Amino acid sequence: MKSYKDLDIYNLACDYALEVHSISMKLPKFELYEQGSQIRRSSKSVKDNIVEGYGRRRYKQDFIKFLVYAHASLLECISQLEMIHKLYPDLEAQILLDKYDMLGAKLFKFIQYVEKDWK
Repeated sequence: MKSYKDLDIYNLACDYALEVHSISMKLPKFELYEQGSQIRRSSKSVKDNIVEGYGRRRYKQDFIKFLVYAHASLLECISQLEMIHKLYPDLEAQILLDKYDMLGAKLFKFIQYVEKDWK
């Protein structure tokens, strides 16, 4: 692994953040700065915490801490997507919910890997 860009979890988080951004811009104007801003920040936080953790990978506990932060941001993003899905079913947030569920599982497994097998 030469870079955080080699991590599948990073690449998926980045792709999904772009999808979240796109969906959030379709929200009604009054939601752009409330729900829209919050979901954009939480989705981008997932990838950013993976990157920051990777940057601290030399210190295993720091790496784990930032991966846990990434997972927490992912859960926040899921919560926001669930609300958007209930309020605006036309936006098809369910597709992203399914993707974030899969990413959450991958991130959880990666955290377990780092805890057990990281040098």
